Amino acid sequence: MDIEFQKPEEIKAFQEKLLQENLQYLKDHSVYYQRMFRRYRIDPSRIRTIEDLQKIPFTEKKDLQLFNEEFLCCPKEKIVDYVTTSGTLGDPVTFGCTEKDLQRLAYNEKKSFSCAGVKPGDIVQLMTTIDKRFMAGLAYFLGIRELGASIIRVGNGIPELQWDTIERLKPDTIMCVPSFILRLIQYAEEHGIDYRNSSVKRIIGIGEGLRDQDFQLNLLGRRIKEKWDVDLFATYSSTEMGATFSECPYGCGGHVHPELIIVEIIGEDNLPVPDGQVGEIVVTTLGVEGMPLLRFRTGDMAAKITEQCQCGRYSYRLTPLVGRKNNMIKLKGTTLYPPAVNDVLDNTPYVENYVVVVQDSDAGTDDVVVKLGLKYQPEFDAVKDLKDRFRSRIRVAPRIEILPKEEIQRVNYPAKSRKPVKFIDNRSKHV
Repeated sequence: MDIEFQKPEEIKAFQEKLLQENLQYLKDHSVYYQRMFRRYRIDPSRIRTIEDLQKIPFTEKKDLQLFNEEFLCCPKEKIVDYVTTSGTLGDPVTFGCTEKDLQRLAYNEKKSFSCAGVKPGDIVQLMTTIDKRFMAGLAYFLGIRELGASIIRVGNGIPELQWDTIERLKPDTIMCVPSFILRLIQYAEEHGIDYRNSSVKRIIGIGEGLRDQDFQLNLLGRRIKEKWDVDLFATYSSTEMGATFSECPYGCGGHVHPELIIVEIIGEDNLPVPDGQVGEIVVTTLGVEGMPLLRFRTGDMAAKITEQCQCGRYSYRLTPLVGRKNNMIKLKGTTLYPPAVNDVLDNTPYVENYVVVVQDSDAGTDDVVVKLGLKYQPEFDAVKDLKDRFRSRIRVAPRIEILPKEEIQRVNYPAKSRKPVKFIDNRSKHV
């Protein structure tokens, strides 16, 4: 029986057995963790429970950058795929995956797609890149293949190509960044495509949230649903975790796969917070051969939900991300994260593109400037309307600058970037 459907105490015992195996593997093979264990006089064999993890220091992204090769636990000739993820010190962080790691990725995505209702024989259109050293696109491909569904690798962008593919090959599921769905809908409406009666019945979103903390659809999710009555599923993943947490059809959080990862939620005091309280996601990977991680700080903020889901799974779930810890903004006395700002902008019909810039103010607080391009010039004062939209949603309004959309486009898509840049942090404490 799938471990996710076992009772919580059985899941915990199962994870603790895997944790002990993982610690022994690190002790035997990881130069980085061998040094950590010596420095802090930690005997890995004495770490026997999930609570015992608190005796071990955190691993941070800067550690991966500064000591990258020391995390590798196998000979380089065993690496069959290299991927990179963004680094806090500027340069990308490299991860090497063995054949076993790719099989683990396939298993993870098979479970995640299955959780979202994809089944053998379905057709999934991937609107994500599988190149540019991007782990996620490869993982999705492997997982769909493992599940026994069919894959259409279209890549990101180009609404015309996406719709041509949908009309030709009739996928029932598409996977993409949620805000791109609005571009697909716009293109369909402008070109007379009957998208509401297309073959697509399910959309799995990556990289952007679709729900608020109460699991209701956020502004972006509602706008998509009002236009296109398909089933929406949100996911959370990262290269460091080598795992994806997908919603089930009940849409009440991303299901964690206990055989692949241990998740802690940590407060400002670096100690676990009560279940249901927002904190930083800290992960310990299980079953990774190439570059396993112990207590890695993701920087992402969410809460853990432990009661049984309506789908029958007992494994805990994560709420939608509140934001990234380092990106927290203090705007006129209100604490918020960039996704809350994005949600307003993504759902303003006349906004074509934007970037949110945060910098220090003379008063020592955060100065937030939204620079945006317009799809068209509305008949009313766009700046005033936007400020009203912000105040109704997040109670405060940032400064707004309207610029040529071509100028914003260049900021959104710099050379070598795999993801659009929508947030720039120029505060001195982040330099």
